[in-house]
Amino acid sequence: MPLPGVILAAGRSSRMGRDKALLPVGDTTWIGRLASVFLQALGPVVVVVGHHANEVAAAVPEGATAVRNRDYDRGMLSSLQTGLGAIPAEAPGAVFTLVDHPHLRPETLAAVVEAFERTAPPMVIPRYRGERGHPVAVRRDVIDELLALPATASPKPVVRARYEEATFLDLDDPAVTEDLDRPEDLAPR
Repeated sequence: MPLPGVILAAGRSSRMGRDKALLPVGDTTWIGRLASVFLQALGPVVVVVGHHANEVAAAVPEGATAVRNRDYDRGMLSSLQTGLGAIPAEAPGAVFTLVDHPHLRPETLAAVVEAFERTAPPMVIPRYRGERGHPVAVRRDVIDELLALPATASPKPVVRARYEEATFLDLDDPAVTEDLDRPEDLAPR
């Protein structure tokens, strides 16, 4: 069974001023491109929608499934729990990312998956020039810990508790740390 993938695209994108998932990249949208890259290496692929749920779900390519987080205003943990809760219970792990990384390279995702499948660490976290980023692969026990967190919690303590056992994967892909939140972040580099 391939690892499932989860893309978090439920937020308001308030700093951007418009829904990031629906912004154009090439001949598609951010969510269309990311889901297409995920579908090449992962399955099933779950896209968590919330704000503008119908519009974002309509942009999700065939083969991926949109799952609605009705409590998306609670923050990222609620979307992560919604997505992880929608993957098969027998999956040994999952790969997740934020919609903020629309230029993710397929070979980067493949490297994260390969590193996870090789040694099954609690987490595989890619880095670019020493900075941690996405997509992150997590093992089933980490998924279970994240799903058990109360709604008011942060996922950071669960993630930080696993840093010593995590695999940090240094990659030459600036999209790993891409965090496009404001209109000025879209300017060509």
